[in-house]
Amino acid sequence: MKIQKTNAARILDREKIPYTLIPYQVDEEHLDAVHVAEQLGEECSAVFKTLVLKGDRTGFFVCVVPADKEIDLKMAAKASGNKSCNLIHMKELLPTTGYIRGGCSPIGMKKTFPTYIHSSALEQEHIYVSAGLRGLQFRLTPQDLLTATHATPCPLF
Repeated sequence: MKIQKTNAARILDREKIPYTLIPYQVDEEHLDAVHVAEQLGEECSAVFKTLVLKGDRTGFFVCVVPADKEIDLKMAAKASGNKSCNLIHMKELLPTTGYIRGGCSPIGMKKTFPTYIHSSALEQEHIYVSAGLRGLQFRLTPQDLLTATHATPCPLF
């Protein structure tokens, strides 16, 4: 089966960042990252979801957290230099990032947003994040994701 490359994959290619594209079966009723981890046969601590937030001072920013964790908005605000922040509404996701729910990658959004990755990612040999399409994940090292997104590791829950 030929896997179609996404824009995010082309960015990693251009930056010479190694990765593996991992397809999985999409269940339209279960788009959450925990289900993705189950599909991949991986621990939730190695599969990360991409969340887009809007701060009261800095505007949009991105947080990448393990599949089974809930982001602490106060910690996310502090990490991003905001007093407060909220997750953006789902209807804002596509126009803001170019991605849809269940296929939002921290790599290759329409604009480059400040990105924060939960520090637990650094404990993993490899992590999984969306490749920019439902049914497709990147497998790469946490350090390579930090390089690709210019992210800051920090506590987010």
